[in-house]
Amino acid sequence: MSLTLKRPSVLPGFSLAMGVTLLYLALIVLIPLSATFLKTFTLTWPQFVSAITAPRVIASFKLSFGASLIAATINAVFGLLIAWVLVRYPFPGRRVVDALVDLPFALPTAVAGIALTAVYSSNGWIGGPLEAWGIKVAFTPLGILVALVFIGLPFVVRTVQPILEDMERELEEAAHSLGATPLQTFVKVTLPTIMPALLTGFALAFARAVGEYGSVVFIAGNMPLVSEIIPLIIITKLEQYDYAGATAVAVVMLVASFILLLLINILQGWMRRRYAQERAV
Repeated sequence: MSLTLKRPSVLPGFSLAMGVTLLYLALIVLIPLSATFLKTFTLTWPQFVSAITAPRVIASFKLSFGASLIAATINAVFGLLIAWVLVRYPFPGRRVVDALVDLPFALPTAVAGIALTAVYSSNGWIGGPLEAWGIKVAFTPLGILVALVFIGLPFVVRTVQPILEDMERELEEAAHSLGATPLQTFVKVTLPTIMPALLTGFALAFARAVGEYGSVVFIAGNMPLVSEIIPLIIITKLEQYDYAGATAVAVVMLVASFILLLLINILQGWMRRRYAQERAV
């Protein structure tokens, strides 16, 4: 009778750790999301279509996803600029600026909404001069865009910043020594390296903006068909005890977010492979 010794695992406690991880994710993520779909299944297909195609809901979908897309695009541009300045240029007060980037993370969303409303209202420091030029920010879709840019900026900066810090400067110097202009060096060398991180920051900023409520509800004005966001629609339906209708709207947002994140991840993978092939050549 031979005894077979079990090989020790490279990662001790892997089975236990994996079990705890899956249980935790099931309790926190899988079960709540499943409950959302199950509640929606209590509606018939015509009822579901009617719930998500009401004019008020359609207008809120367009505003939430459209403003989130624009805000994420703005953050991708200026977030990259801020990360570039923080990494590449030493200047007095750089640590203070770097700390201010994280302020939207630490600031309660309701406080952010009240502060933005006070600043951009008709008698605010910024809103007053803008309104004198015919630009009204608070209680308009433009105010929603401002709030979404505010809460999404740190995602881009903190995603791109580590990549810029770890990037090999020798590649840029080699391109410059071969006669490349600063713009050509940035487009051909720097941008392909940071693009996956930039897309990740864009996706995170977009996902956060789509579901944002606290900082938006104060500055939005919440006018039906004009400045009403999807999270407010869900809250309104819950207050009216229309739980199935609220979950129907939530499911549409959930599916759309999953699809967009999947497409972005596919694009990131394609760009990584393309950049690896270019480096190999």
